[in-house]
Amino acid sequence: MSRERDSLLDPAGTTGAAARAARGPRPAGPKAAGPKAAGPKAKAAALAVNEPRANRILGRLAQEKAAPPPVVPPALDGEVGSVVDGERRRGRGAVSNAAGRFEPAARILFDDGWQSLEELPPLRTQVTEERARTVITRNQSPDVAFDRSINAYRGCEHGCVYCFARPTHAYHGLSAGLDFETKLFVKPDAPELLARELSQASYQPRVIAMGTNTDPYQPIEKRYEVTRRLLEVLAEFGHPVGIVTKSGLVARDIDILAPMAEKGLVKVAISITTLDPHLARTMEPRAASPHVRLGTIRRLADAGIPTAVLTAPLIPALNDMEVERILDAAKAAGASEAGYVMLRLPLEIADLFREWLVTHFPDKARHVLGLIRQMHGGKDYDSAFGKRMRGDGPYAWTVGRRFEIAARRLGLAGRGLKLTTAHFRRPKPAGVQLSLFD
Repeated sequence: MSRERDSLLDPAGTTGAAARAARGPRPAGPKAAGPKAAGPKAKAAALAVNEPRANRILGRLAQEKAAPPPVVPPALDGEVGSVVDGERRRGRGAVSNAAGRFEPAARILFDDGWQSLEELPPLRTQVTEERARTVITRNQSPDVAFDRSINAYRGCEHGCVYCFARPTHAYHGLSAGLDFETKLFVKPDAPELLARELSQASYQPRVIAMGTNTDPYQPIEKRYEVTRRLLEVLAEFGHPVGIVTKSGLVARDIDILAPMAEKGLVKVAISITTLDPHLARTMEPRAASPHVRLGTIRRLADAGIPTAVLTAPLIPALNDMEVERILDAAKAAGASEAGYVMLRLPLEIADLFREWLVTHFPDKARHVLGLIRQMHGGKDYDSAFGKRMRGDGPYAWTVGRRFEIAARRLGLAGRGLKLTTAHFRRPKPAGVQLSLFD
């Protein structure tokens, strides 16, 4: 804003500078004459001298007031130019595809006047085979009940916008947004790597978790069947495994899981975030519908496979009001345990979630984000152990107590089934003679 616009006009139309010029030099002495000493004739003379300049200023201000305000296009919280057209991302979770956080440059989309963006095809799923050296990942987090896991896939086609695994795509030079859902990686030799690691004399068996980073039964598992082959290896070694999924495809492997369950080697957790089909499709666009997941719990339970329900994540003011209904429905379907995780927004997920929330629930966005920050000391996320998966403060405490009361009432509370390592055996290589006691 210019100094001329900042200047305040007096009722007569003179600027502050013009008024000072009309008053003339300040007289010396303690009783200097004020503005009134100049008299009406002096003011009239000053106005006559400065009238052209005053008129110009007034005319400019009038034009600025009459002009319409600049049109500012609505912008999401993501990087400028990273938001993808709704038709291209139909059936996907994230709204944008901003460059990975380690990239030195960011590419943005813009229309150059030739409507070239309209010619871009819909996003398709691309799968790249990855050759890894090891397949068992270790962790030392006190927040989880396992110290090792297997992830046969990187990225996940389910498209859950809140997935805490999204930031890992940055290590491949890809976006945590739509790239995470459309550019997937598979480890086709994971079963062979697992057998090699389990055969090492130094290996000490403990429960291996599957589905802790990306879903082991996401749609591409139908084609690659890596998860099924991993289970075959674990069954052969008598190794315990815990599975987390939101897919009904896990029921395909009942023929492997049921015999393992008889030995106390397996349990499955089905993630159910809502019973509302519309909300489920918005939150998890390519995951199984709520009624399919409940049906999967029933099929697994009927086959004698211990099955838990996992309400993860609970999102304040969006699905946390369904806690009791979800647990009731899961118990009726045959679930024997229950657990929950509050929404986590590390790294890029915070921006992705805000974009998604503003796009799909604009009337709730401010309230939801406010409650999230209440649970994390005014921040979007607190990574401290003990708080990152539960939150802190009155709201988090209330949700936690509601869950505990409902789980206790339904008999879903407690530590649950302990898997055993008593059946672990290393198969003898082909051609090696067995000993007398084998």
